[in-house]
Amino acid sequence: MPLLFQWTYGGQRTPVSRQMIRDGLNEVLKRTGLTDSAGQPLDFAPHDFRRIFITDAIRSGLPPHIAQVLAGHSDINTTMGYNAIYPTDAIEAHRAFIARRRSLRPSEEYRTPTNEEWDAFLAHFEKRKVSIGTCARAFGTPCIHEHACVRCSLLRPDPAQRARLAEIRDNLIARVTEAETEGWLGEVEGLQISLAGAEEKLSQLDVQISQQQESVDLGIPTFREIVAHTTTVATPPEPS
Repeated sequence: MPLLFQWTYGGQRTPVSRQMIRDGLNEVLKRTGLTDSAGQPLDFAPHDFRRIFITDAIRSGLPPHIAQVLAGHSDINTTMGYNAIYPTDAIEAHRAFIARRRSLRPSEEYRTPTNEEWDAFLAHFEKRKVSIGTCARAFGTPCIHEHACVRCSLLRPDPAQRARLAEIRDNLIARVTEAETEGWLGEVEGLQISLAGAEEKLSQLDVQISQQQESVDLGIPTFREIVAHTTTVATPPEPS
């Protein structure tokens, strides 16, 4: 003690060398006839059993910091690096996680939707298309801007509708001017918010259009161009 592998040599208890342990392992493996997935004979080193021990110990519930002390590691990350994760462990852990999540959440969320609910879900995506773009609101959420789309940050304007959006912007400018002239101060504030939203959407479109115009079309070579570079003309043999 405290050596695990020792024998009597010359009348004294001495440790067994690593090479002798390795040779003994290989001899046992050779007699078993076991092979790996590639059909090659298995080859174990004494250090492999250290990894197997730590893996089985942690999987059996031994705290990692205790395994660190047993392994003599100064850093627990080294110990956790020895802890192998098998595919079956990952699958079982994932199933257990899903089972815990389902037990904590109401069963109402996991029921099969009715035909009416499914139709409402599909109709939501049809209604996302608005006159000047697409609404990115999540399913089942109300419109916080009461369908004043130019104010909404979730509106994705359509480049093809830029002229329509510019028309809305010009109309808002005229309405703000009219409201200020008539002294409708309560209406001016709301119109200015819509005007700022319309100008922001126009700026987004201008940036998007400019980025598309800056892209360079490298083109695709035609069949004739490819043949011209790859076809070689055969040289007729010289007369003998």
